[in-house]
Parts: sequence; C-alpha cells; structure tokens
Amino acid sequence: MHHSTHDILAPVPGIARQIHSFHFGPRGAGKIYIQASLHADELPGMLVAWHLKQRLGELEAQGLLRREIVLVPIANPVGLEQVLMDMPLGRFELQSGENFNRNFVDLSDKIGDQIEAHLSQDQDHNIALIRECLRRALDTHPVHTPLQSQRLTLQRLACDAEMVLDLHCDFEAVAHLYTTPEAWPQVEPLSRYLGAQASLLATDSGGQSFDECFTLVWWQLQQRFGKQFPIPQGSFSVTVELRGQGDVSHPLAEQDCAAILDYLTQYGAIEGQASTLPPLSYPATPLAGVEPVATPLGGLLVFHAKPGQYLETDQLIAEVIDPLSDRVTAVRNVQPGLMYARSLRRMATAGMVIAHVAGRQPYRSGYLLSP
Repeated sequence: MHHSTHDILAPVPGIARQIHSFHFGPRGAGKIYIQASLHADELPGMLVAWHLKQRLGELEAQGLLRREIVLVPIANPVGLEQVLMDMPLGRFELQSGENFNRNFVDLSDKIGDQIEAHLSQDQDHNIALIRECLRRALDTHPVHTPLQSQRLTLQRLACDAEMVLDLHCDFEAVAHLYTTPEAWPQVEPLSRYLGAQASLLATDSGGQSFDECFTLVWWQLQQRFGKQFPIPQGSFSVTVELRGQGDVSHPLAEQDCAAILDYLTQYGAIEGQASTLPPLSYPATPLAGVEPVATPLGGLLVFHAKPGQYLETDQLIAEVIDPLSDRVTAVRNVQPGLMYARSLRRMATAGMVIAHVAGRQPYRSGYLLSP
C-alpha cells in the first residue's frame, strides 16, 4: 500500500487541510477509484472505506489485485470540520452555500479542442490521449478557494480511473445507487451484490456532480467525435447510497465491503471467485421518473410509509399536523413506485421534500438532483 497526502488550499494562515489517498495493487494495469463522505455528514461510507482498507491490504499482500485501487476514506475535510452547536453541517460549504457534490469542473470542450487533431482509428490511442489531456487540464486549472481546491484534488485523483465509486448515504433510506443508462450493464452486478432497492439512471442529471464530471466528459466527446473516431466510454461512475445517516455499524459496513469486493472480483479487478449474483431487488428506473414528494404546508410530520415500501398511486405517505388548529393534512404520492428515501426531520415546513419515490415512467426534465 502507498499512502499519499494532497494539500488543499487553506482559508487562512495557520490552518492545514489534506486529502489522504491509499493506493493498492499494480499501477499501469487499470485503475479503480473509491471515495467516501463527500457529503461529510454521511458516514456509513467512511466505515465501509475503513473495512475496505483492511481487506485491500490483505488482498495486495496475497498478490490478488489486478488493478490499482485508490481509496479516499475522507473526501471532504472542509465539510467534516463544519459543526455548529453540536450539529454537523457537511452537505453545504458554509462560506459559499454550495453543495459539496456540485459544480465540479467541466473540461469537455477544452479537451475536445485539444484532441481533435490527434485522434485516430486506434481506440486505445484515443483513450490514452483523452486521459492524458484531462490530467494536464486539471493540473493547470486555476484554484481560488478552498472548495475549488478540494474539488480539483478529488478530480485529479479519479480522472484516469476506469471505474469511480462515490460512497454516500441518504437521510433515512434503503440502499440505492445512481449511474448512467450507458453504464448500467456494467453496474447491474454491483446493484445486485449491494441489494440496492432502487437503481436510478440519468446521463446528465444537472449540477455537475462528482460522478458525472467523469462520465459526461466521455459522453460529450462521443457526441462530438463518435461518428469519425472510436471513442469508448473510458470511465463509468456510480454514486452508492448506503442507506441512511444513522446506519453506521460494523455488520452493515462488513456486508457492504464484501459486496464491493465481490463486485470488483466479478469485474476482474481482484483475482478469485465472486459470490453467486443475487437477484436484482428492483428494476433500474429513470432518475427523471423519481417523484420528490413535498408537503403543502408546515406542521408536525408523522410518516405512514417506510423506505423500501412499494407505493400505489395516491397512497398515504405521511400526515402533517397543525397542533394549534388541529388540522391534519395527508401527503400522498402521484406516481406509483418504490419509496427509497425519506426525511429525518419531523417538523415539516411548507414545500419541504419529505420523500422520494422511484417511478418507472420519466416525467421530469432539466435539473433532477436534490439541492
């Protein structure tokens, strides 16, 4: 194992921040990148990463790793220190108000201009060319704030990986994941091993999140040059949602660690025999088919539906109770589907999204992500 530290821009003198990466396996034979807790208040993935670090060290010592596997257990030191009055605030940077998992650098046009005169009919040449140009562009991209510095550090670590796994969690949820329709055939075994109860697909969900800042580069280059030159999808990414924020335990982390290792074995990054593939819990569905269920007004929130429950049309999800007027308002879904996540809060404000339901028919467009 090789341990690297990467300095990120400090906000003021006297403060030092670093990203730590742990590198296992042979270099030059392909690369897998795994990170955890980009939203710093989402900790199940951090424990899974710790278990992965122990197991990858053992597998490396046994000579069973076929790819380089890069592990970043703490992807957001900036957000990890944001604790206000005993409340962790790891989703948004306090200085800018920006979501830590949005606005990663989009270099598609710049890379396209650089490679246009150098592409060939050799697919491997084109892959190597794109990755090298992407590395150089990220290395020279200007940095003005600690948040930009952290984002670029993570992009540099992952930009040449063939697979990117970004470990997150929701508020209260069952295991689920996000990836692209193009990558779904490769990602389906991961969904099975994890027991993901929803697999949500979108080529571009808006917001330039960490996972899509890689897949979109390749997809956009394919759109621009694919009729003239062979450009494969040189990187695929998955945002893995490891249930809810309170699901931090060794049994769950060991289970998720084993699932990821089985997937990497099935993929060919680890030598050995993967466990038998379990059935798919729920078919993959379009992210554009997800219904964000919101409350029409504020009040005490009492849920009637649980994550993992399949809902028919117009099913009761929750009640909002006004303890002053005694008014009780039912909150129901419009589309049928699997409710995979719900809010931790129990005092709703008017217009607050309290649950997400994975429907099978797309009906939304544009920006598809939560704030």
